Amino acid sequence: MNETASAVRFAWLSIGASIVIIALKGFAYWLTGSVALLSDAIESLVNLAAACVALVALRLAARPADEEHPYGRGKAEYFSSGFEGGMILVAALAIIATAIERLLHARGLEHVGIGIGVSLVATVVNFAVARILFAAGRRHDSIALEADARHLLTDVWTTVGVVVGVGVAAWTGWPWLDPAIAIAVAVNIVWVGWRLMQRSAVGLMDAALPAIELDAIRAVLDRYRAQGIDYHALRTRRAAARRFIEFHVLVPGAWTVQQGHALVERIEGEIRERLARTTIVVHLEPLEDPASWQDTALDRDDPPNGE
Repeated sequence: MNETASAVRFAWLSIGASIVIIALKGFAYWLTGSVALLSDAIESLVNLAAACVALVALRLAARPADEEHPYGRGKAEYFSSGFEGGMILVAALAIIATAIERLLHARGLEHVGIGIGVSLVATVVNFAVARILFAAGRRHDSIALEADARHLLTDVWTTVGVVVGVGVAAWTGWPWLDPAIAIAVAVNIVWVGWRLMQRSAVGLMDAALPAIELDAIRAVLDRYRAQGIDYHALRTRRAAARRFIEFHVLVPGAWTVQQGHALVERIEGEIRERLARTTIVVHLEPLEDPASWQDTALDRDDPPNGE
């Protein structure tokens, strides 16, 4: 079983937890009539929808590469993360609309103590599942699981804020405080949704690997450069859990094919020791051939950049 396939079971955990949490928060809203608690329940409903999409994306990403998809289907996870961000924004708009209506037609809260207790139980469940998903997302390099975990953890802090606010609203007797808290919740989750969509867009646009990973690659290559070997045209990208790295290695023209191959194998092995789940493509060129220096840029049509 590959890493992505193994991650699928955590998506099922997220779905099951979301159903339980929606039931608890919905019950808390029914008891109290609090629009702030309703906003919290709506966000959890979004969690459920996002978890379902994440499950589909992870199952798709787990399929092996084939002739039609030689690089695999890992980017399906970015669609999941982007969808979750979009759903968060929709939920925020629904919360704001409900809160404005309550501001215009204020009403008192009921059974606040029991409702808050039920919400706190849901929060404990949310926090536990979020920590599990965070660990799984990092272990499997899954942006879908990590996005789900971030959303759940945001939901935890949202619920804490809502519970405190509802308690204060009930204690002070200020009915406007309840919808005001709901609007604050909506503004917070808009920011979370925007960040998820932005990160998904970066992945779909084939952005380079993070600076810390690029430094690890260059550290390996620069060590060989100090031994008289050169390189250029380094390009990188990432598709969910898998990294893709390409570069040209220049060696003395008198070397045999076996010598060049052995060198490239060593370089690839050292890079993979630092960066797991990496596909590396290397183009071998002779140092003395002028044509070797005509493709120092990422594209032969670009001017040389002296990499």
